[in-house]
Amino acid sequence: MGKLQVLPAQIANMIAAGEVVGRPASVVKELTENAIDAGATKVTVVVTDAGRTLIQVIDDGCGMSAEDAVLCFERHATSKIATAEDLEQIATFGFRGEALASIAAVAEVTLKTRRPDDEMGTQVTVGNFGSISVAPCAAPVGTSIAVRNLFYNTPARRKFLKSDNVELKHIVEEFTHVALTRPEVAFTLTHNGRDMFVLKAAKSLKYRIQDLLGAGVTGDLVDIFAETSLVSLSGFIGRPESARKTLGNQFFFVNGRYFRSPYFHKAVMNAYSEMVPEGVTPSYFIYLTVDPHSIDVNISPTKTEIKFEEDSVIFQTLYACVRETLGRNSFGASIDFDTEGAVEMPQISRSFSEYKNAEIAPSRDFDPDYNPFDTQPSSDYTPDFGSGAVGHGADFGRRSENYGALFEERTLALSKAIIIGGRFIATPVASGVMLVHIRRALVRILYEKMLRALQAEAPVAQSALFPVEVPVGPANVPLFEEYADVLGRLGFDIAPFSADSVVVNAVPEGLNSDEMSVRDTVADLLQILSDGGHGCLPEMMQSATARKLAEMGAARYAELKTPAEATQLMDDLFACSSADLTPSGKRITCIVPIEDIEKRF
Repeated sequence: MGKLQVLPAQIANMIAAGEVVGRPASVVKELTENAIDAGATKVTVVVTDAGRTLIQVIDDGCGMSAEDAVLCFERHATSKIATAEDLEQIATFGFRGEALASIAAVAEVTLKTRRPDDEMGTQVTVGNFGSISVAPCAAPVGTSIAVRNLFYNTPARRKFLKSDNVELKHIVEEFTHVALTRPEVAFTLTHNGRDMFVLKAAKSLKYRIQDLLGAGVTGDLVDIFAETSLVSLSGFIGRPESARKTLGNQFFFVNGRYFRSPYFHKAVMNAYSEMVPEGVTPSYFIYLTVDPHSIDVNISPTKTEIKFEEDSVIFQTLYACVRETLGRNSFGASIDFDTEGAVEMPQISRSFSEYKNAEIAPSRDFDPDYNPFDTQPSSDYTPDFGSGAVGHGADFGRRSENYGALFEERTLALSKAIIIGGRFIATPVASGVMLVHIRRALVRILYEKMLRALQAEAPVAQSALFPVEVPVGPANVPLFEEYADVLGRLGFDIAPFSADSVVVNAVPEGLNSDEMSVRDTVADLLQILSDGGHGCLPEMMQSATARKLAEMGAARYAELKTPAEATQLMDDLFACSSADLTPSGKRITCIVPIEDIEKRF
């Protein structure tokens, strides 16, 4: 007897569910997309415990017959395709017929549905291990699908779900993707009995973006449009000065379907290349319309990866359209940033407590024939290294004894310092010439100051001049609630303010408390919390927060102008516990030996 056997349908569906249903957000995605395919004008999503306990999607679409209500739980039961040729002209979200079968394999599902002409609806209940019961029921026109106890029969999958706040954030992301594809459809998202989003049918895409993400986002958007024989392109792109350090508001859609594309993202970023620095990303909402025959959406069960026949041509069209739009609107580049050798070193402000006030403009020349963005760096500011965050050696206690030859040559190194290109310091030492990477040195100096402040037994908090409300989005407000105690031990006083914003009442001493700086700090904290809070341990949060804020702080400093300022910077650097590496392990100093210099002659 052979060893091979055909798996039972229930086990096969559980295996397939691993591809289709990765987390609660996957269920929300599949069910809301089905609702849109059914012609719904109103879709309600109800979630309990971030989807662990309940996910219910209710729509007013066309409904199903009793026969179809049962058949929809069979794998590959679909009304979207009948022949192989249909795969080349897919115009709906779903078509594989896998979603409900996969969901029912790992959860308890109740479906209620009724068509407009039916007097009674149909209820289908899929219980433990695939048992199905069917009964007539009273129901409004449309379909309601309730998914309970997700992963009840796959405890390993359930165990590895993230916290409720993280899972809820993923749900909001999927909800947002679908809501942005159909502004004419009303959407509601409720979590634990609280409305997170109540979106009315919008008159335009821009109104839908505003309802979802706030007027602060739409106020920074400009229209984009292009049309060729291969692609029609429309939507919005963000002003360069509104670019942020965290991803979140970057969306591609093709033929009404959300998709991810690092390749097309690169086209957009290339178009912004001389207006925003590395480390920041502009917002964009870009909608492509192409011949369905020219794309393949049948790449993965999630259908977020799409292949384009003419992707290189679309890349060029996208790049040119974004570039031309930016040029037409005459956007200049004035933004804080952290560069890694690509552009000239940003300027350094008077003190760490003031570093976020400076507006930084790249000094790279632009092509005058292409767009009028040419700017020059500010030169009317005099750095002062004698105050604020970049203190003297005594501020950091005893110097490390681990520098070896590097530390022994410090005295000579401080005697003569020359600034090279605004990015490096060169100074003679006994064995040759020492080179210091200015920005990395600043990162080390600011990191140690911030870490000392955060590690104090009772971190000193300074009240903001006025409480600052910071929009963070409905999905992120719970993160600040969850980590309120940890943030409080770091010196922050941040509390929920509204459904989509928090209020900052205090920040650790040493951080600037003006509104712009507070907003930037919250953005940095949000990135840390979104990554899992580094284990929620204060000591880990301290190091991560100090490193992040130091990197951001160094990027906003005004550039050095005099040898005295360079000497002061090096004095502060050698007062650190480590002068040779940044907190992330990048090299700060190097010595060019005399022997190597002699070889040049």
